[in-house]
Amino acid sequence: MTAYLGAIDQGTTSTRFITFDRTGRIVSVAQKEHAQIYPKPGWVEHDPDEIWRRTQEVIQQAMQQNDLRPKDLAAIGITNQRETTLVWERNTGHLVYNAIVWQDTRVADDVAEFSKEGGQDRFRAKTGLPLATYFSGLKVRWILNHVPGAREKAERGELLFGNIDTFLAWKLTGGVNGGVHITDVTNASRTQLMNLQTLSWDAELLRIFGIPEKMLPKIASSSEIYGEAVLEPIRGVKIAGILGDQQAALVGQTCFQPGEAKNTYGTGCFLLMNCGEKAVQSNFGLLTTVAYKLGAKPARYALEGSVAIAGALVQWLRDNLGIIEKSQDVEALARSVNDNGGIYFVPAFSGLYAPHWKANARGVIAGLTRFANKGHLARAALEATAFQTREVVEAMEKDSGIHLSTLRTDGGMVKNDLLMQFQSDVLNIPVVRPVIQETTALGAAYAAGLAVGYYKDLEDLKANWAVDYTWQPHLEEKERERLYASWKKAVTRSLDWAE
Repeated sequence: MTAYLGAIDQGTTSTRFITFDRTGRIVSVAQKEHAQIYPKPGWVEHDPDEIWRRTQEVIQQAMQQNDLRPKDLAAIGITNQRETTLVWERNTGHLVYNAIVWQDTRVADDVAEFSKEGGQDRFRAKTGLPLATYFSGLKVRWILNHVPGAREKAERGELLFGNIDTFLAWKLTGGVNGGVHITDVTNASRTQLMNLQTLSWDAELLRIFGIPEKMLPKIASSSEIYGEAVLEPIRGVKIAGILGDQQAALVGQTCFQPGEAKNTYGTGCFLLMNCGEKAVQSNFGLLTTVAYKLGAKPARYALEGSVAIAGALVQWLRDNLGIIEKSQDVEALARSVNDNGGIYFVPAFSGLYAPHWKANARGVIAGLTRFANKGHLARAALEATAFQTREVVEAMEKDSGIHLSTLRTDGGMVKNDLLMQFQSDVLNIPVVRPVIQETTALGAAYAAGLAVGYYKDLEDLKANWAVDYTWQPHLEEKERERLYASWKKAVTRSLDWAE
């Protein structure tokens, strides 16, 4: 039987191709970064052609590492940065504009305009989402309204819309020569254009946003055979799994039971809790989203707390302030001091996401004195991720009525022991890191593997999950609450900063 599964993990800052064996262990991996484009304050773009080049390069490299051939792969899954919006020409593949990244805030005025009638939660009942700059629908609308001729072409059926998953699947399966134009339910649920109950594009929302349905991809499940790759190193391999990155991590962490949750520490920070077959509407600032849909089985839903800036803050310390040379250096710098020195860092670079949803918040460093040094700044930056996670956990417990007893973690920042210990301290629960930490790519591989019979069922996947390390809380309650109260005070200083 074919030995391995492949996964394309297209993230906010880089693209990876990973091959896994049946136990979920990595066989080969290649990774390449792509440029972050900032045309104006609050605007964030990517060059989709560069992302496609990087995707081809990492596939080539990872396949060469172990001299792998297409016949060695049972299937390939795709996982991707969500909400990032692309529009391209159906017949040429030409991009009409750069990809507008999920962090981009250019549609803030549109959010305010659409919120005038019915408020920020105007579409929450249908979509599970508040009106925010985060989601794809208003980004598509911006492209159609601001790129000359785009709306007319879209009306004629000459343009295609997709998030990164759709773009890569289209390219991989042939592009202009018969490429499949699809997305899965998890990515579709992040556009603010899909009805959560019917799992189909909502005609009323399309009319309100002014988006022609003919440019939208077909919505499929997260685990089925969509087509075959035409790219040489993987020619003929079935593309059989698609999951947005955070949902992929939920699957990779095998959180298949209602109440099970994971937190991914990447560019942003994303906490998802499995809610089962019923979509739970949030009253405390969370998102209701599709967790996954495996083949013909019913969709599973999740509550999600999305934090825009986590690892991106460490990159900011590296690239904008230059106080560290490599991202990994932040832990040693933070350990050079005993505490945060009274400093609190609210990284509202693109507003605040869950549970606040304040697009006009901006980044704040509070509590500065002459005593403060770069060690305190590094420590405050790490603590910001943990504090933001606690805000989300509290909201999630209120919405779900479930008290989290442990938190499963994954993502690039889980290698940071200082952050993970502080996370456990500030939540006052154990924080668990699994043996296999590449859970996002693994989730996409699992979805593809289930679709082609490489795995029999979810029990096969659960058997692969194992604990690498558990952090136990050891901060006194009085100190924990003092730190958290100061954080919340700092958050109030960031609100309503932008006009």
